[in-house]
Amino acid sequence: METSVTLKKLMERFPGSILETHSFRGDDTAVVKKEDILEICTFLRDDAGLLYMLMADLTAVDYLGREPRFEVVYHLFSPKFNRRVRIKAGVSESECTIDSVVSVWIGANWFEREAFDMYGITFTGHPELRRILLYEEFEGFPLRKDYPIKKRQPLIGPIN
Repeated sequence: METSVTLKKLMERFPGSILETHSFRGDDTAVVKKEDILEICTFLRDDAGLLYMLMADLTAVDYLGREPRFEVVYHLFSPKFNRRVRIKAGVSESECTIDSVVSVWIGANWFEREAFDMYGITFTGHPELRRILLYEEFEGFPLRKDYPIKKRQPLIGPIN
């Protein structure tokens, strides 16, 4: 199978940062070092032959028992070339941080806040990283696989 234009350009530009690539039914995936995520995303947006102008989604996955435990997954789309690419970056439980890409795609703002709220992943450089779905007093991160499903939460908030 021939390597896509996007994956070729990524491997040429970031040879030490691309850990793995694969394609399946027209969907390309690159697993990258988290330290280079901001530079890689900026390249994908700005390169004249790629132009990934739309970040369609950002989410996280919990691989409990594996290291790195978490993976932050970016789904990008290039309207000009009608291409999609998925970028994955591993995040360890002990550090649990990755650079924010809000400076690349403003739409990352709420997606990063959701991943922070649900998984506890901190996005360094985010302009206002705070809970978006849960209230401030909520304890823990409910989409982590080791979150106690029957845990009762305090329902505390402003009294009006």
